[in-house]
Amino acid sequence: MGQILIVGAGLTGAALARTLAEAGQRITIIDERDHVAGHCHTRRDQGTGIMVHLHGAHIFHTDNERVWNFVNRFASFQPYRHRVKTTSQGRVYSLPVNLLTINQFFGQALKPAEAAEFIAGLADRALTNPQNFEEQALALVGDDLYRAFFYGYTKKQWGREPGELPASILKRLPLRFNYDDDYFSHPHQGIPAQGYTAMAENMLDHPGITVQLEVAFDHRMKADFDHVFYSGPLDRYFDCQFGRLPYRAVDFEWFTAPGDYQGCAVMNYADQEIPYTRIIEHKHFSPWETNEATICAREFSRECRENDQPCYPVRFAGDNALLEKYLALARAENKVAFVGRLGRFQYLDMDAAIGEALRLGERFGHLAA
Repeated sequence: MGQILIVGAGLTGAALARTLAEAGQRITIIDERDHVAGHCHTRRDQGTGIMVHLHGAHIFHTDNERVWNFVNRFASFQPYRHRVKTTSQGRVYSLPVNLLTINQFFGQALKPAEAAEFIAGLADRALTNPQNFEEQALALVGDDLYRAFFYGYTKKQWGREPGELPASILKRLPLRFNYDDDYFSHPHQGIPAQGYTAMAENMLDHPGITVQLEVAFDHRMKADFDHVFYSGPLDRYFDCQFGRLPYRAVDFEWFTAPGDYQGCAVMNYADQEIPYTRIIEHKHFSPWETNEATICAREFSRECRENDQPCYPVRFAGDNALLEKYLALARAENKVAFVGRLGRFQYLDMDAAIGEALRLGERFGHLAA
């Protein structure tokens, strides 16, 4: 039976801890915050009674049956379909770009095959192998739709010109030639009825797991454990010896209102002149509940500073030399594994993060048994 330290009690750390504990390992999991669930942290607002996603929208969606079965052990999921709207030049459209978006934007009444042919005529056919976000967008939808829906929003969200960002960011967003406005296409979609924090707490409720909150990682801790799984920022583990990796942080401007403020959970603002990227209206994440008031948050994306909580790792389309230096150090570490979005410096959806934790936990639990 091994003694294992997990740094970070987000969904990656919680799923990993549970898997290892069920394999017979003894786990200590620490987090410098005063709660578990990391950026998925949810809490009921005292004034309105609404379950609030404290760090922005989190919708669980997956086609991984194993992951779906795992999370359903620890939470009762309510069905939820994510339908995003976007405001561009004073008009509201549906995202992802679908047949309704195309017909609204161009003032047409195209049928699916006609729309596909129309968009193909707008796309830049010379870009057969897009190398960055901008090239991917131009090859997919052409300049007009790119400028209306993607350019300004992307520049605000990532703080970079889209040409500096990898094409993979846009590849996650589909283009549809029907009226399907479901943001995700996975068969399993939902939100825990009691929130993600309760789900993470249930994962960590095991006699083999000790949870310590408001405890920061110290390298001297390694001497007390057989293995460490680190899900904090990759550069911070190495004291930022090569400089800081680029992360984005998000600021929230909270406000309440009577009734229904915007009629949807997420309204993007695509125009670069509007400083915030979107407005979240949290009660729409819980359509099974009734609330007379509403609570919303405007989101402002910015560079992550030294004492901020990093949110999104920024990878570049070309030069990632700084990242490669840190990854080389990580590979050379003995008895330390770097996991999760921040530890791997890679964008991961929740189901991908949990899937990674389950695979790693089973493999390590078997080897250490």
